[in-house]
Order: sequence, then structure tokens, then C-alpha cells
Amino acid sequence: MTLRFHWRLLEGGEATRGSDVARHDASKGRPDLEVQAQFCRDAEEAGINSLLVNINYAQPDPMVLAMALARLTRSIKFLVAVRPGLMSPTLFVQQVNTFSALSAGRISLNVVAGHTPQELAFYGDTLDHDSRYARMDEFLAICRRFWNNDGPVDFAGNYYTIRDGRLNTPFVSSAERAPDVFVGGNSASCREVAVRHGTCWVRFPLASNQLAAEVAPVLGAGKQVGLRLSVIARPTRDEAMAAAHALVDTGDDARRADERTFVQTSDSTSVRGVYALAEQEWLTPCLWTGAVRRHGAPCVAVLGSYDEVAGELHRLGRVGVSHFILSGWPKWDEMLRFGREVVPRVRVLERRAACSEAATLEPALSVQR
Repeated sequence: MTLRFHWRLLEGGEATRGSDVARHDASKGRPDLEVQAQFCRDAEEAGINSLLVNINYAQPDPMVLAMALARLTRSIKFLVAVRPGLMSPTLFVQQVNTFSALSAGRISLNVVAGHTPQELAFYGDTLDHDSRYARMDEFLAICRRFWNNDGPVDFAGNYYTIRDGRLNTPFVSSAERAPDVFVGGNSASCREVAVRHGTCWVRFPLASNQLAAEVAPVLGAGKQVGLRLSVIARPTRDEAMAAAHALVDTGDDARRADERTFVQTSDSTSVRGVYALAEQEWLTPCLWTGAVRRHGAPCVAVLGSYDEVAGELHRLGRVGVSHFILSGWPKWDEMLRFGREVVPRVRVLERRAACSEAATLEPALSVQR
């Protein structure tokens, strides 16, 4: 499968920052529509498939923001983050279907359970980790029933009861009956929900041999696999290492202490697992965890020259990963570099691999004939 690349949407205020590291300041809470729309148009030109629109208390509502940006762009999709439990699944499907009708189907979903009990409580959500995934299972089961469009929806579960559910607005797309559903998290509970109801299981990375064992059951069930990563790609490896060291040097000790406190209060398997993994600075010669303990779990980075980064992504693709949700520092500059230098190199590697496989297959076919 051709690798697909997704990028985190530029947040409010990031266009003027030097390093784009995460900060919960006031500028993140206000849409910067003109700047963000230009970022989206640049992403279209860079060969990015979709833009991740995050959900948390510090940012604008992702569905509203994504819809506004969809009206200002031509072709790029929006990977809209959603937490089950914040609304009725019927109303949610109604929103997604309306979005699809207004954007020619340019929406996919990043379904997450949340990672911090304190922040979840801001929304009135007080379920524990496993209960949140049990609720997600019911939520997505109901959504699938609506998207299947095979009659009124009746559902009686522990978290939702739907009686004779109906919607008059269908999901609108020339290619799909429903949006792609990316279910995000490292836990076994998350993986099981992704296999039952998702299109793609999204997790944080491991070394290739460990990752292969983790993703095998998902691939065997006919589902896809995605990774959350950052990118530090430069013309040479030395330049990439210099950029990585500068990123770590920009974080102060208070930021590192804040990240440690965040991990201690999180009940997320993903967050805690990646933080522990960061004791090992290199997972592979190109997968670097050096920024995780200062800037967070999504900062596991594919690091190296343009050729090295393309090669690492291609190797992960051979393991079974088909989607990459990426970011970088600064986010806009790194995306443009990635689209200009890395994506074409990945496509060359894909074509070479396809030709090699075809050449290997041809003698076997000749024998059969």
C-alpha cells in the first residue's frame, strides 16, 4: 500500500514561534483562520493527505475549525479528533455527515479516549481508562450502524441507548460509505476497538522487530496501522543532529518537570509507555527519543538526512505501517521540507520495491503457465 502522510495542523500563534513546541498559552485557544488556511493550502501542495485537528481544552473545537478550513481549501482531508462521551453518537454522526456534504467527503476521524483524568473532568468525563474504551466500543458500534444505512438504529448498552435512531443526512463521498476511523492508543483495549470498528490503529512507535509483532494481529484482521511521529530531516545527518540538539536545548528545566508531572498524572498506556521508552535514546539508527522527556510523547522523531528519513519510513512500511501522522519544528518549515525532499524519495523507494517484487513474481508465474 502506498504510504500516506498526515500532518498536525498549525495551531493559533505558532506561525510566530521559533520552535513550535507545545504550550498551553492563550494564542492556541483562538483560531488564526487566514494563517491556518495558508498552511492547509501549502500542505496540499506538499503531498500531505490530511491534517490532524487536535482536541483538548486549550484549543478551538476541532469540528468547527476543520469545517471552516475545508471551505477555504480544495482537496486536503481533515483528520478530526473526537472523544466519545462528549455527545450522543447520533448527533456526532449527524455532524460528520453534514461536514461530508459540505466538503465532498473530506473528513476522517481520529478517535481517542483521552489521557489525563484532570483534563477529562473539565468536560464532565470521569470514567477510568478501561471504561473509556468500553464506551468507545459502543459509540463506534452505533456510528457504524448509522453509516451502514440499513434501517433505524436500535442499541442498548452500558453507556448508550438508542431507540429507532434515524438520520436524514447521509455520509457524502464519491469513494466511501463512511469516514476512515483512526483509533489512537497503544493499549490492548484500544487495539481491540480498532480491529472491531476502525479503519486504522494508530500508536506510538517501537523498533521495527518489536513493532512487527504488535501490529500482526491488526493486519491479520484486515485493518491498517499508523504511527504518530515527529520528523527532523535535513540535507545531512550532522545537520539533523544539530537541529535535534537545538530543540532539546530550547526546553528549560521547568518544561521538563511539567512533562514529568503530566506523565505521572496520566492514565494513558501510550504516554507512560513512550516516556519509559525514552530511557533508550535510539530505537533504531533513525528513530530518536531524545526530545520526549522535555516535549512529550509525540516527539519520538524520525531523524536523519533526507535519504535516511525516507528509508526509515519505507522500512516501517515494509513492517506493515501505512499511515504516518507527523509533525516537526518549526511545524510549517518542516512540512514544506518533508514534502519537497522526503516524499519524492519515499515514492522512488516504493516504485523500486514494486518493480523488484514484480521481477521476482514473473518467473513463478512463467513456471505455472
